Amino acid sequence: MTDASPNPFDRYIPDRTRVKICGVRDIETALVAAQAGADAIGFVFVDDSPRSITPDDAADIMYQLPPLLSTVSVTRDLDLEAFSMIEQRCPTTISQLHGKENESLCEQCGPGVIKGFRFEPATIESQLMRWEKVDEVDAVLIDGSDGGDGTPFDWNALNDPARGFAKPIFLAGGLTPANVADAIRAVRPFAVDVSSGVEREPGVKDHDLIAEFCAAVREADASFPG
Repeated sequence: MTDASPNPFDRYIPDRTRVKICGVRDIETALVAAQAGADAIGFVFVDDSPRSITPDDAADIMYQLPPLLSTVSVTRDLDLEAFSMIEQRCPTTISQLHGKENESLCEQCGPGVIKGFRFEPATIESQLMRWEKVDEVDAVLIDGSDGGDGTPFDWNALNDPARGFAKPIFLAGGLTPANVADAIRAVRPFAVDVSSGVEREPGVKDHDLIAEFCAAVREADASFPG
């Protein structure tokens, strides 16, 4: 976290920005995301979310997906037993822990963990330092809220705190087809994560918006030199 390079993400600049479509609840939406070029889809296993899905229903979607489309389980503040029960019923490619989980729990749930947390100017540097030390956390997801609210934040405010951060950064929070290119140009994240920004109502994905979002990501990537 002390690299003096002028580029805040020079230790992990992707050749392209990956796309995760989160809150998928049906196979039609999953296949639209795959066709549009998404790299991953997310299943939300949080009971009070309008995007919530059961592990059995998610597994039914997962086993119909085309090869090489990754799946992500999204949980919040579960203990190890509850997490393991979901993982057994729906063994996704990677797990996103999006609550107040501590280091010990992330270690037990790993490897293959994305640790999600809310962007706060006062704590962002300490959060990055905290999760950089946990080997089982393969990436961090920085959100504008505690998750699912579609709240953006000042992307440029990531530059100094994330200078030299060694792990991939997923960017979330209020992303839409209209603003995702600006977010990519500001942050150069490994991946962008969208849910409410491609919905026509909470929990109901708009297939056209998914296609527009993925196209906007590709256009943003094409704007970078070489």
